[in-house]
Amino acid sequence: MAFKDTIKKMKDLLVQIATDVEKAVGGNKAASQRVRTGTVKLEKVGKQYRKESIVAEKKMKGKSKPKKKPVAKKKPVKKIVKKIVKKLVKKVVSKPIKKVVHNKKTPIKKKATAKLPVKKKVGKKK
Repeated sequence: MAFKDTIKKMKDLLVQIATDVEKAVGGNKAASQRVRTGTVKLEKVGKQYRKESIVAEKKMKGKSKPKKKPVAKKKPVKKIVKKIVKKLVKKVVSKPIKKVVHNKKTPIKKKATAKLPVKKKVGKKK
């Protein structure tokens, strides 16, 4: 049997088993028996598929090998995280805040001001 024929046979068996499983769940005893015999047939075809796939793989090795793409160097995680945090802070700070003033119907837009923590220099006291 050819490799493509084996694959087609496996697909057909799986479709048959799937339809019979649905019937078996409903209580059909004959469908349950067909599922059991179908799984035995599928096992045999599966073993045959394994043998044929190994042979097909060996034939493909003799032909051309696929070229591997060069792997790009990964950036350190800390630098990536810092860039992302900076972008997020810019977005948060630049978004206007809507504030409703009593006695007026229109909201007033103000720019958000966020204070970022500042690193203090640690030195010896004189």
